[in-house]
Amino acid sequence: MKKRNLLILAGIIPAVLLAGCGKSGGDEKEKKDTKVVADSQETESKTSSKDEEKTEAAENKKGAGEVIVYNWGEYLDPDTLELFTEETGIKVIYEEFETNEIMYPKIETGAIAYDVVCPSDYMIQKMLENDLLSEINFDHVPNLKNIGEEYLKSSREFDPENKYSVPYCWGTVGILYNKTMVDEPITSWDVLWDEKYKDNILMQDSVRDALGIALKRLGYSLNTTNEKEISEAADTLIEQKPLVQAYVIDQVRDKMIGDEAAIGVIYSGEAIYTQRENENLEYVIPEEGSNIWIDSWVIPKNAKNKENAEAFINFMCKPEIALMNFEYITYSTPNTAARELIEDEDIKNSKIAFPDAADMDRCETFHYLGDEVDNIYNDYWNKVKSS
Repeated sequence: MKKRNLLILAGIIPAVLLAGCGKSGGDEKEKKDTKVVADSQETESKTSSKDEEKTEAAENKKGAGEVIVYNWGEYLDPDTLELFTEETGIKVIYEEFETNEIMYPKIETGAIAYDVVCPSDYMIQKMLENDLLSEINFDHVPNLKNIGEEYLKSSREFDPENKYSVPYCWGTVGILYNKTMVDEPITSWDVLWDEKYKDNILMQDSVRDALGIALKRLGYSLNTTNEKEISEAADTLIEQKPLVQAYVIDQVRDKMIGDEAAIGVIYSGEAIYTQRENENLEYVIPEEGSNIWIDSWVIPKNAKNKENAEAFINFMCKPEIALMNFEYITYSTPNTAARELIEDEDIKNSKIAFPDAADMDRCETFHYLGDEVDNIYNDYWNKVKSS
């Protein structure tokens, strides 16, 4: 900019000098040329001011620090992290975990001071009971207004006053079946015990999910603490075991897409993905009910960058950012403003992504039942796996 202004001035000065030698109109021309010089100087001043503002903003961003995020694998669009840093200047250190049970000990021991973590419902309850979470300052999270009230209400089952968590993703557990391999509409968990589908059934390799299915089929709560009911559920899983092709977690998706099984227990977000890849697949929440889960952002008590953590959570609640994450991972968003932005009407109105109230009313959120009851569940699950 300085060079350009010097060139302008270089062209003006000779003109001023020549004007001083003229016999007519010299004063008028001198006034005009003087005005050009003044305008040029004003432009330079404004430009310099803008440059200073940009420099100041850049310096502010340099001092914005960092935020350490601990999230599930492949559970966020990587582009949103870059956008967050561009907007705030806060550097994101991002790590992933596979299960709540792997995540929890790291938070409990404080081996790494994570700033933002994304646990599931029952694990948030456990973290609260063990005083591991910091209360969120919602003055720093104004975008909470975009989260639907129904999801905040569901969150009160594990965060009674909505003080410690912000819903990120949610979904259900149900049955995915191949319409070319199953000859009747599926409505009940009973189909997982039907002998005609022997070696064509995929079960979840998860203590709470597997026992939860058996408990709901028997008419019990998936949060029961009654050992007799838990034992009965385990017995039915042992009875079912000869029919099961495999106990899986992520592999159910690829196996069902590849027509390697007729029926599989799956998370709703995965079901949406599989239907895109195989049009013969159908998802249902059984009539006995199932699990509705919520994964939420929380801030550990030992977080070193709490305000940056709140800025991150607030950014993830922006409608356009929540939409990016929904489209990337296909798990349902609790962000009602983001849902309005979905252009694909089939997805926007999908009963898998956004089930009817009647389906949701039949579902339960997992609760943390205490270490003693957890041990009972684990003992019976080990009995099922070793039988």
